[in-house]
Amino acid sequence: MTARLGGTVTPADGLTLTRMGYGAMQLAGPHVFGPPKDRARAVAVLRAAVEAGITHIDTADFYGPVVVNELIREALHPYPDGLRIVTKVGARRGLDGGWIMSRHPADLKAQVYDNLRHLGLETLDVVNLRLGDVDAPNEEPVAEMFGALAELRRQGLIRHLGLSAVSLAQLEEARGIAPVVTVQNLYNLAIRRDDALVERTAAENIAFVPYFPLGGFTPLQSGTLSKVAAGGGGGGGQVALAWLLGRSPNIALIPGTSSPDHLRENIAAAALVLPADAVAELDGVAG
Repeated sequence: MTARLGGTVTPADGLTLTRMGYGAMQLAGPHVFGPPKDRARAVAVLRAAVEAGITHIDTADFYGPVVVNELIREALHPYPDGLRIVTKVGARRGLDGGWIMSRHPADLKAQVYDNLRHLGLETLDVVNLRLGDVDAPNEEPVAEMFGALAELRRQGLIRHLGLSAVSLAQLEEARGIAPVVTVQNLYNLAIRRDDALVERTAAENIAFVPYFPLGGFTPLQSGTLSKVAAGGGGGGGQVALAWLLGRSPNIALIPGTSSPDHLRENIAAAALVLPADAVAELDGVAG
């Protein structure tokens, strides 16, 4: 089963993730706010992901807010053995749906308790601390924020810690406080400013999880992607996901969808083998 999902990454004792995971963000309403238009289909997508063998589901209590975590609980609780739910803290939502960065240590702890309650868990598998902007990290110190989560890890409320929208310097600062098992940053075929971070996390056995794996392509880049896809038997999105899986063995993907058909297409990308000349052509499209 895991072979057709691109295999697994094992960044820590007791933590194994299928390299083809599932990002649950799109299960909420428009702009990741409010309930889904079709709740039954959202539940069905989650169950289909697990039935396909995916053990890596990415979420956050600020998706909805709360909506997505409650959908995960409705669809999958009691959770099957081996399923790993990875969540994030560091933001809240305004009444208008706006994103409010909220990283005071006391509120980070409150967000962890919110995730526990809404997911119906006593311990969270992985909690990522959300830091910079969506498109780039900042360089703010992380010790106080990450230290608050490390305290909850010592108390047994969190098994593993990760970081999101993080710089290399912030990663090193955090690793001086507690082990880091995952890094979630913007990275894809077109946007590769974190090449060095991919290499560093691979060397340190840290899972690198790109978000927006299919976003940001220029028309020229999209044209190259379509050309490669036309010669390889897969769609453009599948080729882009396959390229990421081939980029480094520590990369694990969390493409999101609210469509069962699209979920199956994403899963099929893990079995797509790109020939060397196609990889070389795709390697050259980064801006």
